[in-house]
Amino acid sequence: MSEDLLDEDDMREEYDFKHAIRNPYARLARNGPLVRLEPDVLEVFPDSQAVNEALRLLIKAAKDAQALPKAS
Repeated sequence: MSEDLLDEDDMREEYDFKHAIRNPYARLARNGPLVRLEPDVLEVFPDSQAVNEALRLLIKAAKDAQALPKAS
């Protein structure tokens, strides 16, 4: 364990964690950033797979558009 971390003896006596609860959303953040979708977007993209597929399609379209020769 890193020496930067406080060990139990460094905890102040006035800290009282008897009624503390763990963050129920912390486990979700382990896999990467969380993004909140607006309700109208959720109607179209119900899960992360649908969102990822749409974003990949958008990325491809943007790259394809950049590769097109400019009209003179």
